[in-house]
Amino acid sequence: MKQSVKSSAKLKSKQTLILASSSEFRRALLQKLQIPFSSISPHVDETSLEGEKPHETALRLAKEKAKKIGQEYPHALIIGCDQVATLDGEQIGKPGNHSNAIKQLQRMRGREVTFHSALCLYNAATGNMQAEVVPYLVRFRQLSDEQIENYLNKEQPYHCAGSAKSEGLGIALIERMLGEDPNALIGLPLIKLINMLQVEDVQVI
Repeated sequence: MKQSVKSSAKLKSKQTLILASSSEFRRALLQKLQIPFSSISPHVDETSLEGEKPHETALRLAKEKAKKIGQEYPHALIIGCDQVATLDGEQIGKPGNHSNAIKQLQRMRGREVTFHSALCLYNAATGNMQAEVVPYLVRFRQLSDEQIENYLNKEQPYHCAGSAKSEGLGIALIERMLGEDPNALIGLPLIKLINMLQVEDVQVI
């Protein structure tokens, strides 16, 4: 599904800007930059490959998502992104249901989780691709089973890696965070994106 976001700002580049994602959270982040864009889901298989490291998975998928949309829109500037969370180097996926979310949060309480947020900006017209992984570290509070249950019943973050929405009530689960861009934790590193857009002659301000 394609969704467009209008803005009073104009792209200095004549290309259409497309966010290769259906995530409402990533759309909200990109809207902060006040530039017009469309949002399209790329429908890419997100299964990690055998022997692939978590940050490699995130980077590969961000590139694949951008390139897939580029096949349909060969003159567009496309933003691809993906995020993989890890604990002790082991990938933590989306829980999918209440039971799995409880197990994830019980395992993560009192511990540090790394969120690998991959970003790709692909110029389908020229073939130029910029891609990078922006890590973000999150230490979870020493949560009780009751607190975990209360949180999940209120927010139900079953489609979020790590079973928590830091942009919502999930912030109450977190003891501290460390990273260069807080937007990376939500899934779209805006600081890095602004730098990439400048390379493509798109000036945010």
